[in-house]
Order: sequence, then C-alpha cells, then structure tokens
Amino acid sequence: AWAYVAGGAGAGRTMAANRAAFDRHALLPRMLRDVSRRDLSVTLFGRTLPLPLLLAPIGVLELAHRQADLAAARAAAAEGVPFIASSQASHPIEAIAAAGGAGPRWFQLYWSASDALAESFLRRAEAAGYEAVVVTLDTTQLGWRPMDLDGAYLPFLRGRGLANYLSDPVFATLPLPAEDGAERPPIGLRALPALLELLRHWPLGTRAALADPAAAVRAVRRFIALYARPDLTWADLPRLRRMTRLPILLKGILHPEDARLALAAGMDGIIVSNHGGRQVDGAIAALDALGPVVAAVEGRLPVLFDGGVRSGADIAKALALGARAVLLGRPYVYGLALGGEAGVRAVLQSLAAELDLTLALCGQAGVAALDRSALA
Repeated sequence: AWAYVAGGAGAGRTMAANRAAFDRHALLPRMLRDVSRRDLSVTLFGRTLPLPLLLAPIGVLELAHRQADLAAARAAAAEGVPFIASSQASHPIEAIAAAGGAGPRWFQLYWSASDALAESFLRRAEAAGYEAVVVTLDTTQLGWRPMDLDGAYLPFLRGRGLANYLSDPVFATLPLPAEDGAERPPIGLRALPALLELLRHWPLGTRAALADPAAAVRAVRRFIALYARPDLTWADLPRLRRMTRLPILLKGILHPEDARLALAAGMDGIIVSNHGGRQVDGAIAALDALGPVVAAVEGRLPVLFDGGVRSGADIAKALALGARAVLLGRPYVYGLALGGEAGVRAVLQSLAAELDLTLALCGQAGVAALDRSALA
C-alpha cells in the first residue's frame, strides 16, 4: 500500500522535480502594508470557497483507511473545500456524496474504452450533486512504476478501487474480453491467497463474492479490458461536452499548446499536473509548466495546479505564478492513514494556517492579490 501511494514513475525524477521547482522560487516579502485582515477565499464556478485548495482525486483510498473516500469527503466538507471523487474510488459516487453532505464536490472521470460507461458515470455524478467534472488525460495507459512492479501489485486486480464500476448498471452489461482459446488451468495453491484477497475486499461484500467468486473474476477482467483508452484525441472532446451539463476541467495539461487546444474545445478549466510524477519519468515539473500554461489561456478560463504541494508557502508560490487554486494529493492521504477524517482535517487546517501566516508575513492581504511581484 505504501509503495502504491508514495511511489512514482521510473527513477522518481519527476517526483523530485516537482519539489525542486518550489525551491527555485522564493517569496519576496513586503513591509508596512495593512494585513490585519486577510482573505483566503476564491470563487470557482459560482461557489466561493474559504481556501484556494481542493482534495485531488486519488483512487483506492481504502489502502490508507477503511473509511477511505467517505472520511476524506467528510473532512473536506467540514473545512469547506471540494473533494474530487475518483472514478477509482473505494465507495460509489452516491455514497461519497452522502458522506460529504452539503459540501462542495467534484467528480474525476477516467474516460474508459466505453463511452456508454463514461456517460453513465457522468449522469450519476450529476444526480448526486457533483458540481464539476475533472477529466484526467495523462493516464490513458498506466506509467512504469517500479515499486508496484517489484511487488507485482495492482490493487484493481484484487477488487480494490472498483466500487463505481460494480455499482454501475452499464458496466454490468458490457461484454467480457475475448478468450484466447487456451484452456485455463484450475486455480492452484499459489494463486489462492490473491483470490481470497479479491473476495475479501470485494466492494459489494464478501458474502456476495463468495456466493459467486467467478463473477468477481469476470468483473476484474471486464475492468482491465475497459480501462486503457490510448486512442483519445482532441476531436473526441465535443462528444464529452455533450455528455454532461457540468463544467469540465482537463487534468494533465503541461504544454501551452495543449492549453490553447483546451480553450478552443470549449473546456471550462485546466489543471496543470503531471500526475504527481506517477506517469512519465523525467517530465517537466508541474510548477515549471504553470506559468506558460497560464499565459497561453490569457485569463479566459481558470487554471488550477497540482504537483508537489506540501506547505502553505508552496500554495502561495503556485498562486503567485497564476494558479486560481491548488490540488492537494499525497499529504491528505497520509493524514487519512494516520487519523481518518480527523487526520485529513488536521492536514487542511495546518495548510490553511500556514498560508494565512505566510500571506501576512509577506505583506499580502489576500490570495487574490498574489502575482509574480510576490516572488523574487
């Protein structure tokens, strides 16, 4: 579980670059400016948030805590920040929405090989009160992750992170991948522990899995066949636009030209991200990509940022470089692992307090005033 959460692609160069980029930017404090009242709020898609912060979509949160997305959604709602529920969540879309109550929530879509399934997910998200859709572009295929490969570990093969699929009426009707014609040997003793883990962690309940273990195996096979979608192009985005009335943000944009293409396609927002360094080893640091992407869209749509944020000072730097808000990833998962809902709240509260203090000490009365002049 630790390797899956903390690991990255290849030798971890992109993960390291994400952090090093923050070290290359220094805040430049100003003196004798009235900072007695500070405003950390930001407005996104008509909703005013108390902080320029969102919880990034992260799948399989059950690896960190049994309450998984439910605990994280409750924590986000309590602090007033959006929780972005992953397609690979450990609980269904509807259960996460119920846990978050009136709190802001967005839904992250992995656009699978089935448009019908993608549209079903979006319809469910709309019905459950989600306010925006984040479409992840950089994982049409999974990256080379040595820590996972060394342990021969992929949680989806063990039934984890599939709750949205197993609860979806369209998924149940999709065909299984074609057999290769080879006779399949019976499950041997060496494979038995993996099968038992699959049944034990089955989102629909262990009893249901034990009643028909073959169904669990079939569902995993169906998911694996559907997940990858390497043939997507910019020409597909109008079709996605027709699937939902919600604002659509594209996550994984790093190149300014891609930002312009997103704008031309009528998208509602961009998230500059390299997937936390989990996809391409040796890629550009997300923070280094932020400025050129912001310049490319010329203020015509909001640009959010994701990648390596660990402190309130990091948030201030990203905002100064043009981000409207930032997404927080691994740190909240660590808080979830240590303390469940309370742990996630503690992480959010600490970041908010540090951001507030950083603004005061830098002579900035609010996040809206941050721009490149706040940096050395």
